[in-house]
Amino acid sequence: MQPGRYEEVADTAGLPARLRHVFWIGGGSGAGKSTTARRLADRYGWRLYATDDVMRDHAGRTTPEEAPFLHEFIAMDMDERWVDRSPDVMLETFHWFRGEGFGLIVEDLLRLPPKPCVIVEGFRLLPHLVKPLLAAPEHAVWLLPTPDFRQAAIRSRSVPGEGFLWRTRDPSKAGRNLAERDRMFTRRLEEETERLGLRAIQVDTTTTEDDLAEQVTTAFRL
Repeated sequence: MQPGRYEEVADTAGLPARLRHVFWIGGGSGAGKSTTARRLADRYGWRLYATDDVMRDHAGRTTPEEAPFLHEFIAMDMDERWVDRSPDVMLETFHWFRGEGFGLIVEDLLRLPPKPCVIVEGFRLLPHLVKPLLAAPEHAVWLLPTPDFRQAAIRSRSVPGEGFLWRTRDPSKAGRNLAERDRMFTRRLEEETERLGLRAIQVDTTTTEDDLAEQVTTAFRL
């Protein structure tokens, strides 16, 4: 069985029923997905599945044929990834934004027991990939951060001189490129959730962690 080919481990039509205990929180980077998911998991005694935590494992479970954008990215140096390419190219060629490896998330979830419920979070949860898996539309929500909110979140957890952008020859340009790429990605999520009739929540600098947790709880109809 090829990694990511979850069609081979389950009847695709039956996936919503098999994943009816799963709740999904997608969205842009720095939107509060991890914090909100952790708070809800603690509140309800759910299992937490963070897609960021399994990226390295998933990369190792793919081949260049199955995930060409991922393996091209792996072969690049830091300047090629973050400085030398335009934000548009970065957006269109970023492997996780292309859905590469999403099937591995589904495979992992199918291996988990149906109890307790699972809350999945991460920017890899693209609306058009998640929607066919939903037993109920209220089991998924996307958090859409404003640029100001995302910059505030990044500043609050960054240390000057540390992080992958500082491994480039021009950290300032790399940071601008990344910020613009993520702004465009968030805009794409906004358009896609609207088109598919899925729930999205705008997150700005007035939104507190408590506010966001309650909005997501309401969206999930808990």
